[in-house]
Amino acid sequence: MREPTHSKTVGYILWIFGFTGSHRFYFGKPLTGILWLCTGGLFLVGWIVDLFLIPGMEKKAELRYKEGPIDYTVAWVLQTFLGPLGIHRIYMGKWITGILYLCTAGLAGIGWAYDYCTLNTQISERNAARTPAFRPAGSNLIEE
Repeated sequence: MREPTHSKTVGYILWIFGFTGSHRFYFGKPLTGILWLCTGGLFLVGWIVDLFLIPGMEKKAELRYKEGPIDYTVAWVLQTFLGPLGIHRIYMGKWITGILYLCTAGLAGIGWAYDYCTLNTQISERNAARTPAFRPAGSNLIEE
């Protein structure tokens, strides 16, 4: 059974600030996240509609992103509150860019904004690289 990658509860908490698009970024919808950010949640109408769409967004995120040792919720909390300091990158094991963000305020905010649009994919790729591939019982493959 798959471990959950995204939390519906966290999605609803972020929905409170939904006029910023934060819940949409969290569930891997960066284009509409930017649209919500620039239009105040699509003039608050889209924000209200999203109250009912969050369960579907959570299910799609569960299917789309790879589970693994890096927790999406932890990374998103770090990105949201400490993003310019690069703490979320250090958490993901990206030490060099994490320290670079720390010294440059998230590359003057541009890197921080980039991470809002790509964080789910970054985590998914890291989790895929860290998760061992399935090997059938009795296979003759030698572990390295």
